[in-house]
Parts: sequence; structure tokens; C-alpha cells
Amino acid sequence: MNKTAIHCFRLDLRLADNPALQAAVKLGGPVVPVFIWSPDEEGDWPPGAASRWWLHQSLAALDARLREIGSRLVLRHGPTLEVLRALARETGAGAVVWNRRYEPAVRDRDARVEKALRADGLETESFNAALLHEPWTVRNATGKPFQVFSPFWRCCLTQPDPADPTPAPRRLLAPAKWPGSLALGDLELEPKIAWAGGLDRAWQPGEEGAKANLRRFLASAFANYSEQRNRPDMLGTSRLSPHLHFGEISPRQVWQGLKRMAAKRGLPLAEWRGSQFLAEVGWREFSHHLLYHFPRTPSEPLRSAFEHFSWHTEPVFLKAWQQGRTGYPIVDAGMRELWTTGWMHNRVRMIVASFLVKDLMLSWQEGARWFWETLVDADLAQNTLGWQWTAGCGADAAPYFRVFNPVIQGEKFDPRGDYVSRWCPELAALPAKWIHRPKEAPPEVLRAAGVELGQSYPHPIVSHAIAREVALEAYARIKSGAS
Repeated sequence: MNKTAIHCFRLDLRLADNPALQAAVKLGGPVVPVFIWSPDEEGDWPPGAASRWWLHQSLAALDARLREIGSRLVLRHGPTLEVLRALARETGAGAVVWNRRYEPAVRDRDARVEKALRADGLETESFNAALLHEPWTVRNATGKPFQVFSPFWRCCLTQPDPADPTPAPRRLLAPAKWPGSLALGDLELEPKIAWAGGLDRAWQPGEEGAKANLRRFLASAFANYSEQRNRPDMLGTSRLSPHLHFGEISPRQVWQGLKRMAAKRGLPLAEWRGSQFLAEVGWREFSHHLLYHFPRTPSEPLRSAFEHFSWHTEPVFLKAWQQGRTGYPIVDAGMRELWTTGWMHNRVRMIVASFLVKDLMLSWQEGARWFWETLVDADLAQNTLGWQWTAGCGADAAPYFRVFNPVIQGEKFDPRGDYVSRWCPELAALPAKWIHRPKEAPPEVLRAAGVELGQSYPHPIVSHAIAREVALEAYARIKSGAS
């Protein structure tokens, strides 16, 4: 066929196990890899600052990988349809391929682009590169989408195993003349704020960084994942979430990595398939299932009873939460870790989210927006599921009476105070007995540790005991249907 193909990279920034890229290669002609920066086409959710930082680094890594196999990444900025039409004219391409995304605004955009390109006479095709199962292929017994995780994941596990991941192409045929490209810096992705240095120290974006994280996790932390996954003071999780979001690694590669590791260790099939870690991959699948079937949920509660919930508006409280100055050490440590590294341990995400919506009674949308701006793994489907779960207004939501006590949570999951000591160094000299409850520490203990409440560390901005009762009353009214 020898047809020149444009491969449009999006959230699939890898060469291995990339179905659209494979399809472009199979056409037999030159392949033109392109990334189009078009944030205006992402509706209300263009990438936040931390995501743009990661994207800059990942695009640089992808271009380097492409150059190793005789190609390069073309960068353009503008409306996707206009850019693809221009590239097709410049290169004589007869086909355009891409891997699917599932965000509502992007789905609508892609449908318009595909229709227009086909009308132009171009061959177009899209592929699944981001999920184990397409959102429309998993249904309950009545043919409707699932709204509870456990039966959803059980249904997924009855499906045939995902196909084996495919290797990266060894060579890409280059066009006779390369089309023009912007320089990466021209996209102005990197934020000019101080915490970007913290991100750089914490992460290695790109396909190689993703593979290294998976290898590290399977070689060490996986064996104790069930016991250590809730411990923010330990490196007990995979830290693959940003790599999965940007498509630097596929869920099929994660599945296959688990399978190979299990075979080497002689683990039975049921043990690794039923592992808590694979279930976390399942939660990622579930979040995209929900976003696909309920596209309004990034801004609206799935449960309509919550549309008129009496959230408070307290800018001072919101700012204190964002800055990690609430007076509750585990909450403050988490928010400071987020600001410094663009990431937060999942257990701590639940704690800080519960504190925002149930102690401060601020809306889950406020929290979702802040996470969207500051997380390197900000994913619309997962961000929405997480916040609606905590607020009690989404699918498979936490019971309304579940209000995390930040002191007890800290003592249970950071028993020595190592996590708090790292991110709230002004409390590091407190004994473990008091580090999660400095408000209750004797004056002599505070003096010995150099802690002056209200000065070096804030007093609690609310009483958890009182805030809990207020939240329970408000949630009970929703539950009973009272206005």
C-alpha cells in the first residue's frame, strides 16, 4: 500500500504497545508522528499546571525515542482539524490514525474531526490504547452501565485476558521532506513557578521512567502491597499513575508485568489476578466506565439529591487547606507533598478530601479543581470518581456517615510520624505520641520541640468533633430527602 500516515500522539506517549502507531507502520509508507497542543478543545478541563510540566518532559522523551528509530516528533499548536488537514497537504498523507480518549469534550471533538477528514478522502481509524476494556463493552445483567465497583471488576475478570503487549517498532520510515515543527519551548507548557523544581527531583517522565517504576514496584513493593499500600511513610505503591495517564505505559503492559512476575515466583493465577494492586488498575477502568456513561459528572453530582447540598463558602479555610496550614498534621503534610511533588499518596488523598468536604464543608468541586491544577496524574475520570466518592454523591460512594478523623488516620497510617516529619519539618522534633496531635501536647513537650502553636504551626482551624456532627446533620438531611 505504501501510504503515508499521520500518527497523532495524544495521551499515548510511548512507542511500545501503541496500536495506532502499529497501524500507521502497517500501511507501509512514511509515518509522520505529530503532537497537537490544543487545550481550548478540552472543554472546561484543559491540562493544569502540573500536567503541563509533565507533558513538556514526556514530549521531550518521546522525541528522543523517535529519533533513535529514524523519526522525530512534529509539534503543532492550533485547532486539531486545521492542523491535520494542513499536515495531510504538506506530506501527501492518505491516512490519519490515533488512539482514543474518553473525556466528553475530546470525544465530541474527535467525532467531528473524523467525519471531516473522511469527507476529505482521508482514511481514518482510532484504537484503544488506554484501557483493558472499552467502556461500552462492560455491562450489567440488564445491559446498563455498572455503578458499583465490585460487580464491575468481577465482570471484567470474566473477560478473556488482554492481548499481549506489542514491542516498539525498530524503525519508522521518514517522509521525503519533514513538515515544519514548533520547538517544544514554543508550546509554553512549563510553568514558571517554584514548585517545578520539586517535580523535577521527584519524577522521570517518559516511557523509560514508566518501565523503571514498574520494575521497581514488581521487584520490591508488590510483595507487601496489601500491608503497605496505605502507609504514606513507605514506598509501598507503584507510583505509576502519571505514567498511565500520559500513556507512557499501557495497562496491558502492567497486566503482563504482573503475570510474568507471578510466573517467576510461582504465584497461583488466583493470587495475582485477585491482588489488591490489580484491583487498583480495575478502579482506573471503573472511573473511565463512569465518565463515559455519565459525562456530566466532572462538574455535577451523579446523585441528583446532592445538587442543592448546602456547601459552605469560606475562602480563608480553602486557602489554609491548599497551603497545608489547617493545624491537622496529616492533612498539612499531604497538601505540602502535593505542592512540592505534584503527587500525593492515595490514603492521604482520601484524608485531605474528607477534611475538605466534611470538616470544612467546602464543595468537592473546589477540591477537584485544586487537584486538577496541582497533580501530575490529574486524570478527569479518576479525579471525578475520587472526589464524588468522598463527598458521597457519586457511584459506589463512601457512606455519608464515614468521616475520617485526621488524627486517628495519621496515627494509624504514619505511626512513627515519619511522613509528617518530612513534609511538616516544624513538627519533626515532636515525639511520635504527639506529632499527630500537637494541640494536645503538654507545653513542656512543645517547648522542647521548638513548636509554638499559632506561630511556627497553626492551631486547628476547626474542631473535628464539632465539624463531624455538623456534616452528619447535613448529610442526614440529604439522605432523608429533606430540603
